[in-house]
Amino acid sequence: MTIREQMEQRELEYLSPYAAMSVNSKGRDREEVPCDIRPVYQRDRDRILHCKAFRRLKQKTQVFLMPKGDHYRTRLTHTLEVSQNARTIAKALRLNEDLTEAIALGHDLGHTPYGHAGERALNRVCPNGFRHNEQSVRVVEVLENQGQGLNLTKEVRDGILNHKTAGRPSTLEGQIVRLSDKIAYIAHDTDDAIRGGILTEERIPKELRKTLGASPRQRMNAMIHDVITQSMDCPEIRMSPEIGEATAELRKFMFAEVYQNSRAKAEEKKAVHLVEQLYMYYIEHISELPEKYRDRIERGEGKKEQNVCDFIAGMTDLYAVKQYQEIFIPESWKI
Repeated sequence: MTIREQMEQRELEYLSPYAAMSVNSKGRDREEVPCDIRPVYQRDRDRILHCKAFRRLKQKTQVFLMPKGDHYRTRLTHTLEVSQNARTIAKALRLNEDLTEAIALGHDLGHTPYGHAGERALNRVCPNGFRHNEQSVRVVEVLENQGQGLNLTKEVRDGILNHKTAGRPSTLEGQIVRLSDKIAYIAHDTDDAIRGGILTEERIPKELRKTLGASPRQRMNAMIHDVITQSMDCPEIRMSPEIGEATAELRKFMFAEVYQNSRAKAEEKKAVHLVEQLYMYYIEHISELPEKYRDRIERGEGKKEQNVCDFIAGMTDLYAVKQYQEIFIPESWKI
């Protein structure tokens, strides 16, 4: 037996009957020779970790636009925190940790510069709209690896597509990531908001602090423990009514106090304007797109609107600013 086959056998012997076993994967769109060391989901995890879109997350907004401090979260650190939360839950429930991690690491690959502000901008100007979960799937299916995609398994792509609150992942591992995403941003965004002077611990409603805890760490701990306790040996991933309701209320509170806060979001209108202006410019100046996008248009692989969206969605915050400056801001005269 190869190392991979031994690992697959250990999964069958140890993991929960509700786990997505590597040997039972629905496979990839393009058939490949199996790796002799890694099961399919571990292989997917590695492909995501090494792709360019993953590295760009380090310079994409989580909540605060291009924050000056070194300790604010970025889209990359958010992704890593989601992954760690999800792996903790999956391991405790004896579910497939490799599948869980692959979904978690890939769930935000399609996010725009400036986070949800950039997403709203592209959704407004693109004829077919724009949703970052769908773009994340497009990244791994089409855009990465010189246009060949990463050829990930169907289970990983399903989890990435359905990680949003309204999603319905087909595996328990995908359901874990869907909840872990919410747990991560609720916990770490309160931490960042307190650090940024937007929020104080005392302003969080007393009942929520009593139910979930009086610090970001305590709240994360409470939510993760509750998910594990409620989901043990069950065919679904869930929270108890008490913790679930408190989590939903804290999320509403965060939208009111942080995500839509005038101080925290003072620059968002500029970010939205920047992204929209870049889109409109490149729609009218297709020849200035990078060669790979021009080639795709010439080959009939997506309309120009889709390829402009692909280019802009892939930008980091800093690169988007650089492109805007080069296009719209006049330079000083040089001799």
